[in-house]
Amino acid sequence: MDPLAGSPWSRPETVAGFSASPPNDDLLRFARAELGRAGRGRALDLGCGAGRNAVPLSEDGWRVLGIDLSLPMLHAARERARAAPCAGRLTVALAPMGALPVRDGSVDLVIAHGIWNLARSSAEFRRAVREAARAARPGAGLFVFTFSRATLSPGAAPVAGEPFVFTEFSGEPQCFLTEEQLLVELDAAGFAPDPAVPLRELNRPRPGAAGAGGAPVIYEGTFRRR
Repeated sequence: MDPLAGSPWSRPETVAGFSASPPNDDLLRFARAELGRAGRGRALDLGCGAGRNAVPLSEDGWRVLGIDLSLPMLHAARERARAAPCAGRLTVALAPMGALPVRDGSVDLVIAHGIWNLARSSAEFRRAVREAARAARPGAGLFVFTFSRATLSPGAAPVAGEPFVFTEFSGEPQCFLTEEQLLVELDAAGFAPDPAVPLRELNRPRPGAAGAGGAPVIYEGTFRRR
């Protein structure tokens, strides 16, 4: 059964949009450099969706495990892989970000691309980050792409009892962290900033404006498992 049946994430039009989405070029450059150092590696794509990043990574030589909670997205990722020269290097699995189906220290690269911001509580966010740290071997790379607090107006108030969970953006609880909060959370799980892709904000609004044409402000950067 599809855990997200009836949600926007499993609607045909959403899946079709993700199926046509291009990969993140910054991620691919980082991943190619990581693969060049080791010659081979295992990547874990959290919330892989329709395979926009997982398929190109597998084409580059990574053995990729993509997880998601939308069965239609996973089916689309399989179809995308069949049309690409992946040579069976992509596996997908129905699994939550807080309970990863991998052994401790077995992953060389973790991709958290637009997934941790979907946590509905700080406890869920922290559980997901800790799981990523558990799966990552010492020295493994982490690529982060997640919502920034700058998406919301300065006066927006978080959900009661939550440090960085807000409902203003979509009407649903989602995580919007400041840079300090993000660094603290990742450090607590054992991830240190990596200079390959220094942490930066994308879609940063002009002073006095919230968001950029409705798009969320995004933190993008790389980290390293200690």
